[in-house]
Amino acid sequence: EEEEEEEGVSITPQLLKAATGEFALESILLLRLPGRGIARLGCLGDCASLEWLDLSGNSISQLEPLASLKSLAVLNLARNRVASLEPLRSCHNLQSLNVAGNRVRSLRHLRCLAGLRRLESLRLRDPLARLANPLCLSAPAYRAALAHMLPGLKAIDGQRLSGRGSDLDQLCQDLDNSLGRGGGGGGASQQPHAAQPWVAAGFWDPRPPRRSSIVEEAYKQFGEVLRECRELGRRADDTIAQAQRALSTRPDPSSFVF
Repeated sequence: EEEEEEEGVSITPQLLKAATGEFALESILLLRLPGRGIARLGCLGDCASLEWLDLSGNSISQLEPLASLKSLAVLNLARNRVASLEPLRSCHNLQSLNVAGNRVRSLRHLRCLAGLRRLESLRLRDPLARLANPLCLSAPAYRAALAHMLPGLKAIDGQRLSGRGSDLDQLCQDLDNSLGRGGGGGGASQQPHAAQPWVAAGFWDPRPPRRSSIVEEAYKQFGEVLRECRELGRRADDTIAQAQRALSTRPDPSSFVF
């Protein structure tokens, strides 16, 4: 493994400048370096203002340079070789951490995160990407232990623990469990209840229009205004016709002979 890391890519100022377009490492706020074959973090600790970091799909095992990233809020280390998260103890602004697909074997390797008061989301397992840690296989109840050890967490492995959405997650989990029980074994499955309508019968039927006294008075006034407009239009037409007749009886000045 050490030989592989020696052959892997190391993060250098040139690599960072080429990936971000920034000339000063202190100016880098967001950095995406997934699948670059990176084994050593090199000068990454010089990116003092870094807030969002994606290092997924590499060969990283040592995280020491991350200890100086005090502004780091989102960190994706999925699909690496990390066994110890101890350097993250100093990342007090960390809010979201993804270490699915690494080598975390015990809950004691996660105790270093207990002091991260802003940490809300922690992912150790990703079923869709088929990523996990040895801890997930050896301790199936690790989520409950994590929730007790890190009470500030709102989501573990993408499942909400508290706040908005937690009830929906629990409902989906209960539904999956019920479907799992019903799909196996030779026991007689219960027939589903007949579907019930959401609204009462006749709810969507058209209803006779109802007009209030205010609406009736508005219709009446509108009719009167419309009649007045028609009368004014008729008078205007008469006036225009009279003017046209008066103009047509005048002699043409061009016909006068001097």
